[in-house]
Amino acid sequence: MATPHEPKQDRSRATRQRLLEATIDCLAETGWAAATVAVVAERAGVSRGAAQHHFPTREDLITAALEYMFDSRDQRARDEAIAVAALASGSARTEAVVAGLVESYTSPLFKAALQVWTHAAADPALRERIVPLEAKFGRISHRRAVEALGVDDSDPVAHHLVQATLDMARGLGLADVLTDDSARRKQIVHQWAATLHAALNAPR
Repeated sequence: MATPHEPKQDRSRATRQRLLEATIDCLAETGWAAATVAVVAERAGVSRGAAQHHFPTREDLITAALEYMFDSRDQRARDEAIAVAALASGSARTEAVVAGLVESYTSPLFKAALQVWTHAAADPALRERIVPLEAKFGRISHRRAVEALGVDDSDPVAHHLVQATLDMARGLGLADVLTDDSARRKQIVHQWAATLHAALNAPR
């Protein structure tokens, strides 16, 4: 909670972040319909007027929350890539990278984003806002995966293998939305990582 001596700019930044985090939590836990400005404001502990000062419309709030989600997921991917590079090598590194990618698609951040994507499919105005963000995140995700795996993305085979890994990770994330799919997912990650490692290191 802000103190009386906290600079106004810092209080404003903290309020904005609380609103974004509350939006993500609402989307992930209760879905699109429940993630209204009023509900988000109450969850963030601020007035509706304060929320609308930062985000005049619900679409502004949702778009900003998605940008915040993407930034958070990108930072997490960057941190995981650094950790993997330091702790693993060879096939163990490949499996750690694949496991990390899949984990990012089973997180609350992904579940919140999925709620927005589903609604955007039937809302042209929202879709117009979301598509560029998703394309940007897709490019960043691919680049992070390439860096973590240490492969040459100019090689068409490597490029498509990395993209297939990301597509698989997204699919496993979708499978986890309704039921706990962790046991099957672990087996798939292990098998795909072995296949991917062999393919990436095969002579060409």
